Amino acid sequence: MDFSTFSPKFQSQLAKIGIGRAFDFVLHLPLRYEDETHLYPITDAPIGGQVLVEGEVQSCEVQYKPRKQLVARVADSGGTLVVRLINFYPSAAKQLTVGKRVRLFGEIRRGFWGDEMVHPKIRVASDDGALNEALTPVYPTTAGLPQFQLIKHIALALRTCDLRDTLPATIFDPLGLPDFAGSVRLLHNPPPDVPQYSLSERTHPAWRRLKFDELLAQQLSLRTARAARREQTAPVIRPKGELAAKLLQQLPFGLTRAQQKVLAEINADLGEPHPMQRLLQGDVGAGKTVVAALAACHAIEAGWQVALMAPTEILAEQHFRKLADWLAPLGLQVAWLTGSLKSKEKKAALAQAQEGHAQLIVGTHALFQQDVEFERLGLVIVDEQHRFGVAQRLALRGKGASPHQLMMSATPIPRTLAMSFYADLDVSVIDELPPGRTPIVTKLISDARRDEVIARIAVKVSEGRQVYWVCPLIEESEALQLQTAVDTHAQLTEELEGIRVGLIHGRLKTAEKAEVMAAFLRNEIQVLVATTVIEVGVDVPNASLMVIEHAERMGLSQLHQLRGRVGRGRHESFCVLLYAGPLGETARARLKVIHDTTDGFEIARQDLLIRGPGELVGMRQSGAAMLRFADLEADADLLEAAREVAQDLLAHAPQIATRHLDRWLPGREALLRV
Repeated sequence: MDFSTFSPKFQSQLAKIGIGRAFDFVLHLPLRYEDETHLYPITDAPIGGQVLVEGEVQSCEVQYKPRKQLVARVADSGGTLVVRLINFYPSAAKQLTVGKRVRLFGEIRRGFWGDEMVHPKIRVASDDGALNEALTPVYPTTAGLPQFQLIKHIALALRTCDLRDTLPATIFDPLGLPDFAGSVRLLHNPPPDVPQYSLSERTHPAWRRLKFDELLAQQLSLRTARAARREQTAPVIRPKGELAAKLLQQLPFGLTRAQQKVLAEINADLGEPHPMQRLLQGDVGAGKTVVAALAACHAIEAGWQVALMAPTEILAEQHFRKLADWLAPLGLQVAWLTGSLKSKEKKAALAQAQEGHAQLIVGTHALFQQDVEFERLGLVIVDEQHRFGVAQRLALRGKGASPHQLMMSATPIPRTLAMSFYADLDVSVIDELPPGRTPIVTKLISDARRDEVIARIAVKVSEGRQVYWVCPLIEESEALQLQTAVDTHAQLTEELEGIRVGLIHGRLKTAEKAEVMAAFLRNEIQVLVATTVIEVGVDVPNASLMVIEHAERMGLSQLHQLRGRVGRGRHESFCVLLYAGPLGETARARLKVIHDTTDGFEIARQDLLIRGPGELVGMRQSGAAMLRFADLEADADLLEAAREVAQDLLAHAPQIATRHLDRWLPGREALLRV
């Protein structure tokens, strides 16, 4: 099959569904199946299920009331069925010419004029009466790409592509898995005696073989990338630790045991001659920033520069202010670089980075723009790393000669996810909160009791406390979200007489945002209304109440991170989740989880079950290959097996590993390096 013979339009359509080479047709598996292997008499055909019937067209006419539609009657020896087409082409009328014998596939429903099929699949019956010998596959597709065209090319690919196994039978036989060729042929054309539930639930051995192969390719790719990284040369950073010791002396708190443990792991990596690629994960408020600051001190003391990148300007600015407060007294210069800087300020920041005057440069995606140069970049720190794309992270790392990289995430990663998407990384976990953090009480309250919540805010403020009120993203529209925040701000200002209510959102200028947050920190603003397009990340120990409006629209990770902005002081703290009913099944499940637990890892595990890995860790944003077939929870046993097999193949049979990667991830390995 030669892709160059396809028209540009056809190639573009195929690209939308992930097909860019002949073998991709083989791996383009059905969404579901239709059973056209059994022909029912019309009177015996079950109601409500997809069935195949055959009969002769008795009548066919276009009706105009209550709306234009084509209505035909088809009968066999025992019964009659109404066929109704609401949207139709003239060709449909030709198919239903009176006297023709046709086969109809669809769902039979009870209708006013008798049993009927609405928009069935219509085919003129063949003379020999032969039925399909296999279930009919229904494939994922896109606009303008009909099923028959996909079926034709997939059939050709199954005939012409090399389906020989990439793996020896000694690997898949002990796992109870069938061979590759038999598996894909069965999944594309399953015989009618295969239990349909095993196909729809993807529990059939053929499905399990495809899942295993996919997981193995992912493990091989990540481990290959890890091995390749260890061949690169990176700065060997082994300072005396005097700078870090000075920082610790001036901090008003000590490190927890968990922070000490992960810092030791990071320091050991920095002392190696190959690039560190470590993911530092910890719950909200676990103290990741101070660990990153101490790691930066080690690099700076050894004569290297450090770059810290955050996904949003307000979060980057929070890091800048905190790190500048910590490091400036030690004689270190911290530079601020973001896209909103004025030309003169940006030029000065660029010069500080290029000439080496600034030892730490903090910013947003502006850090990896082409005009940014560092004199001696040795360590890159990326906060909320899953919110950056692969190209962005590679571009920043490319600013130095293979600098060490520390990625931070406040979203705890479930074990199966870490084993899969993060198999190429070393993972450090801060699994202990600093002392003094008070437990947060979570309340679920209907939006109908909004007035009671506002009254409670007044009580909290009278006690000297402060409050966050978060407005959600509505219908994916920033404009609507902003309007909601503005309206809420106006309502709270009116109802909370004598209380200063502030407003912060993504469209404010940097200086305005900083001014509002600083006023909130000084308790000049008692209630802060905020949208979720920004990170409400400033540490305000006096804030002890957070109200999240329309919490049913938010994901678990977002709810958990927002909730973690209170409970940072000695006062009892509350998070009120306002919801509007009726609740759907998914929203109800999310709210139950966030109400029942404050354990970030359990929340992340439940989030994985509800949303899937792509949404949870930002794989779509990162550009890494998504798992199309395997499910990390349901197929945890296959993931364990794939990890072991990958390790063994790379050690003892690298040629088999290469062959398997060429089949599953041709040219994609680089996407998994970061």
